[in-house]
Amino acid sequence: MEKRITEKEDIRKIRLELKKEHKKLKIRKFCKNKSAMIGGSITILMILLAVISPIFAADPVEIDMVSRLLSPGISHWFGTDNFGRDLFSRVTNGARISIGVGAVVCILTLAFGMITGLLAGYYSRLDNLLMRICDGLKAIPNLLLAIALMAVLGASVRNVIIALVVVHTPDIARITRSAALVVKEQIYIEAMRALGAKPGLIILRHIAPNVLSPVIVQISFIFAKAIVIEASLSFLGAGVPAPAPSWGNILADGKELIYNAPWMVVFPGVFMALTVLGLNLFGDGLRDVLDPMTN
Repeated sequence: MEKRITEKEDIRKIRLELKKEHKKLKIRKFCKNKSAMIGGSITILMILLAVISPIFAADPVEIDMVSRLLSPGISHWFGTDNFGRDLFSRVTNGARISIGVGAVVCILTLAFGMITGLLAGYYSRLDNLLMRICDGLKAIPNLLLAIALMAVLGASVRNVIIALVVVHTPDIARITRSAALVVKEQIYIEAMRALGAKPGLIILRHIAPNVLSPVIVQISFIFAKAIVIEASLSFLGAGVPAPAPSWGNILADGKELIYNAPWMVVFPGVFMALTVLGLNLFGDGLRDVLDPMTN
């Protein structure tokens, strides 16, 4: 008995060491990947700027008609808009809303998409129903579906999040389902069923962890898409309502003054482009890191 216990402890130690070495290899691989490092750095920089900007930035909704349409300078780094509001403050506070909406959308999409995909992948009776619903949602272009949902729900940050979760959940559900179908047919899953393990335990402990890699990569791209669609909705007046700053409604304010005050369009556009670029580069790098076929 003591010999068996010692052997089990040795096996556990070996497994722990292998897991640690595997994590170290992934970290090294991530650090060597230029796309992942550059994209991650840009994304972190934008998030930090959005978080700390209220400490030193002016009130983003304070109107000062005397200072309207001032060009960038020492007093106003990015200039002012048509209501005299400090554009640097509005752009950085808009980053808080746009990035915050994208982050919440990713979390909720991950949760609902994985639940839907795992149920569809494991239970064949639910597969056809859930996937046909997803196919119906994907038949409509993302932006048009989001606009239609916002027309029904009304313009607010909460409703933007709901609309974007509905738009992007089918993407995660389909990826999760396809990965779950492969994992479900593995021998160790069959062994768990033969031992009488409950379906919920099999799904949570053995299938869900093995489908995370492709899902995490897709989530990084959905983050970027959510920021773009949120900005598009706000630009059209169907997203974040004024006077709350969002990159979309800042661009909407500047479209009529693009020749007289180009900074109203340039700065929010550059910030949004950099954020989306960073997330896409990070997603590409993460895909290479998590792909077992790449060195």
